[in-house]
Amino acid sequence: MAGAPIALAIAGFLPGLWYIGLIWSCAVVLLVVADGALGPRPAAATAEIELPGTVSVGAAFEALAKMHFDAEQAPSSVEIALGMASILEANKNVEIVQINERNGTGHFELTPLRRGTAHFPRIWIRWRGPFGLTWKQRVINIDAGVAVLPDIETAHRRAGEIFRRHALQGLLLQIDRGDGTDFDTLTEYKPGMDKRAIDWKQSARHIKLHAKEFRTERNNQIVFAIDAGRQMSDPIAGLPRLDRAVSAMLQNAWISLKLGDRAALFSFDSLPRLASGFVAGTRAFGELQRLAAQIDYSSEEPNYTLALATLSRRLKRRSMVVLITEFTDLTAADFLIDAVSRLMHKHLLMIVVLRDEDLETFATHEPVSTDDVTRAVTAAALLRERLLVLTRLRHLGVNVVESEHDRLGDRITAAYLDLKRRNLL
Repeated sequence: MAGAPIALAIAGFLPGLWYIGLIWSCAVVLLVVADGALGPRPAAATAEIELPGTVSVGAAFEALAKMHFDAEQAPSSVEIALGMASILEANKNVEIVQINERNGTGHFELTPLRRGTAHFPRIWIRWRGPFGLTWKQRVINIDAGVAVLPDIETAHRRAGEIFRRHALQGLLLQIDRGDGTDFDTLTEYKPGMDKRAIDWKQSARHIKLHAKEFRTERNNQIVFAIDAGRQMSDPIAGLPRLDRAVSAMLQNAWISLKLGDRAALFSFDSLPRLASGFVAGTRAFGELQRLAAQIDYSSEEPNYTLALATLSRRLKRRSMVVLITEFTDLTAADFLIDAVSRLMHKHLLMIVVLRDEDLETFATHEPVSTDDVTRAVTAAALLRERLLVLTRLRHLGVNVVESEHDRLGDRITAAYLDLKRRNLL
């Protein structure tokens, strides 16, 4: 295009020498051909990807794309792009890498949005010729992958912080020794102690008043029941509700195992999908982690009646059931309330839901248009229905925990420790 005015001027002023105007175009074509012929060929480029063994959902990690040129003359820089699974989010899709001694490394910061296996089928590499007129590109099949597991690191860290904080406050000591049901020791009676704890036979034998001290019962059974239905797959603050529920479950499972209780995992959607046995001791936490990674996303509606009836048949003794779920309509909530009322005859139940921050935003946002008014009215009606369902559950005696997404694990832990301190397990 730059040579077109010159060719036009020659054709206008020197029509007999019009063919001179083609020299520019021919020169450009020759330069393009030379640019493609010079420098390393695409086959000279090789690449591989370096990935961690496992990553946690929602936690950023780095993938290294390492490349090498077999030719003696390598380009000064290349562009690298990764083919990756849709469950990954990249800070940038293309990385410009400087080549030093025929080697280069591209750094990609990736964030997994869901659990599963993140596949990397191929790498694209391209670079310019010496004159910058052509691109040379190669697609390298690598077929690599990394397992995306529940957020264990956050669960461990938060659980450790909570455990240390409560231990410093004396809470765990209070849970261990207090108004429990298991006999702990016999001590001399002191004014202010409960007179009902006096052991009259031992007092008569020692000719001095002695009282029994009790400790909270250990070896309680805690079942973490996770709804893996359609609504739990909806994202909240960038992560599905299900992944936040799994991370909170693992955090509280570690604490319950640390306190001497036994934990089990149960998940369901339209059918019960996973049911583990009870495990004890912190060494068994890895088994719960492995099972939690198997909880899959579902597009089906949860069947509370079947799920809780199946769970009730599996439980041979009184247990605490922590049900993490989500509901948006009164019909599903009615099924939940019916199933819960039957389960509560024998077991202690805690229902955990995440606050719907989007609905709260719509309901409180100042309307500007008629669409804003419609959204606000609809959101307010849904929030009223939600409050009605939670109130009905509380009237049944259910321990209801409604939490923000970033405090879910802490809220469940606080409710669990409170119930344990009050010896309700």
